[in-house]
Amino acid sequence: MPTPAHLDPRLLRAFVTVAEELHFTRAASRLYVAQQALSRDVRRLERELRAELFVRTTRQVALTADGERLLPLARRVLAAQDDLLAAFGQARPLLVDLNSPNLDTGRRVLHRARELAPEHELMARYESGLTGAAAELLAGRLDVSFGRFAGLDPALRAGLDHQLVRYEPMAVVLPEAHRLAPLAAVPLHALAGETVYAGAGNARTPEWTDLAHRLFAGRGIEVAPPAPLAVGEEEFERLMAKTGNPVLAVTGFSALPRTVVRPLVDPVPLSPVSLVWRRGLAHPAFDAVRRAAAELAAERDWLARPERAWIPAIDESISESVTSVHH
Repeated sequence: MPTPAHLDPRLLRAFVTVAEELHFTRAASRLYVAQQALSRDVRRLERELRAELFVRTTRQVALTADGERLLPLARRVLAAQDDLLAAFGQARPLLVDLNSPNLDTGRRVLHRARELAPEHELMARYESGLTGAAAELLAGRLDVSFGRFAGLDPALRAGLDHQLVRYEPMAVVLPEAHRLAPLAAVPLHALAGETVYAGAGNARTPEWTDLAHRLFAGRGIEVAPPAPLAVGEEEFERLMAKTGNPVLAVTGFSALPRTVVRPLVDPVPLSPVSLVWRRGLAHPAFDAVRRAAAELAAERDWLARPERAWIPAIDESISESVTSVHH
């Protein structure tokens, strides 16, 4: 079978991303391209290789035998291209996972890092939870993320490192008609008897659900059972209206239509947020991210704790150990 004299690396990157996601919409979102353009690139690659790489049905996308054969080869080609560009001063973008557009810690760090290193490209990604991002970090498909490091499985933590950035005060998102919505701040004891949604069942965010279980233990507050994962604000708003349950969040969370965000008090529960990366990460923009996180933590007093604050003991011990390592 004749082979093409030249393959555009863009086509290989499109193929690898679809192969990893097995979903054209998610792959297009990762690459920041239109789904039609991504489909076009994959079809072009199939024509040039004269091979069918994916089986597409209305329900799923799967790799063919030729697709399975191409995947490791394509990854090696792209890695070699990244190495070549880095060697000649054109490093690939640093991929920074911000979890969600509604969370501002990572977003602020990214903006500051871009100011500190304008010569480098830092690209935002949204993996929706640290556990989900950790697998991508270890696989080299993300470079850094943000979240509760102590909530990760120890097997994941073993391949990662972190820098504590912020103790973020926690809050609840309430429907406007909820009995607690008129309060300026919600005492934890006022949630007794309530069932609060904290991402149970979401495989990307068990570290957040674990934090909720630790916070609510012995306080008469239930963690809502697993619910279908709501993707997008409209679906989240619909499910919230359907259940009427408060949602555990942080004070920087942006209120959705027909909801209010209220800080939790007495005590003030804190969500420890770390900058997380895979051990051995080498990228010319990485130091700028770490510096940005440290600068903002100092300027905004992000590591200060209110007089009556709460964090889990496991987070306390891990935070102390990393502080002793980095100072």
